[in-house]
Amino acid sequence: MGFSQFPELWNNSTRPVQRASLSVVGEELDNLEEVQESYETESPIVIIDKRALERECLARSLLEHNPKFNIKAVGSLEELRNADNEVDTSAVLVILGSRKITDQSVSGEVSHLVSEFGDIPVIIVADSDDPNQVLTALESGARGYIPTSVKVKVAAEAIRLARAGGIFVPANTVLALRDVIHATANGARPLNGMFTTREAAVVDALRKGKANKIIAYELNLCESTVKVHIRNIMKKLRATNRTEVAYKLRDLMA
Repeated sequence: MGFSQFPELWNNSTRPVQRASLSVVGEELDNLEEVQESYETESPIVIIDKRALERECLARSLLEHNPKFNIKAVGSLEELRNADNEVDTSAVLVILGSRKITDQSVSGEVSHLVSEFGDIPVIIVADSDDPNQVLTALESGARGYIPTSVKVKVAAEAIRLARAGGIFVPANTVLALRDVIHATANGARPLNGMFTTREAAVVDALRKGKANKIIAYELNLCESTVKVHIRNIMKKLRATNRTEVAYKLRDLMA
């Protein structure tokens, strides 16, 4: 299936952002520098998003971070195909926004896109940093997952890593998976899928009687986010306060 037959995930179009070459960020091995320079002077980083404002904002932010970036922002694969005769691309950023890649239709579209670009790394940019979203993106063939909560510098480094052959995963995801692994190693019983991975980490902290500030610090979250998770946990357990949550968790984990 060619670009023109791709589902209507990215349909709108706009003019490509003015391009320039990109220099290597940080100290690299000499041979890696040569590979990077080759990519940066000849092949653009492509941003695909049907929303013109979103893609232009990201493109301009990346260019402000490093004016030597070579960026092409388009609204669809069809537009990318017809933009000019330049077919080489060093990386593709697919902007999902609030769409969830765990939705079968979205994951299918991403898998198709990965197939279309072959060895060129495809990186997902989305609002959610839920580990399930990240893992599904990687399972779909993406070479990185950038949550929109990170700074532009982190996004730039994620792109650099993917272009060099690596895979970028948010730190929060690694911490959440660590908590799951620790809980499994300690013999904790799963709660039948009742909680998300992040909620399960908060549940474990609540069982240990930790305060919201401590939970936020240990899980690298804002305290307000911790409160949201606790409210969701209380709702799922039909509890009215933290004490009742503790009692119900004790029964569930017994």
